[in-house]
Amino acid sequence: MRAWRPHSTPPRPCSAARDSPPLAVNNLGLDTARAKNWQGCLNAWGFNAGAVDGQLGTQSWKAAQGLLNYYGYNAGTVDGIVGRNTITALQNFLNDEGYNAGTPDGIAGPQTRAAFWNYNATGC
Repeated sequence: MRAWRPHSTPPRPCSAARDSPPLAVNNLGLDTARAKNWQGCLNAWGFNAGAVDGQLGTQSWKAAQGLLNYYGYNAGTVDGIVGRNTITALQNFLNDEGYNAGTPDGIAGPQTRAAFWNYNATGC
């Protein structure tokens, strides 16, 4: 697993070969301000989250999956679907960053949502 360096800029990932159909927004408990923070960080780190609008839709989650895969967290296919692999990868990422997301189980329960909320309290 690659070491996470939040203040470093990773190389831009390759874009997905195919587009996924639009999915409903899934902010995982974030309000608009914190979702905008996450989108802004993803964009700043070179992963295209699209517009910083506070709505974590397909493009935002594709960017998050790209980031998580880049750092070896195995989010699986970059498709924008917030499934078990994406949640497990996010939980591992949050735990490594010092936010207690609990045991990585692929379920976005209250502890995972609280860790994601706290992580996005400040800028990247």
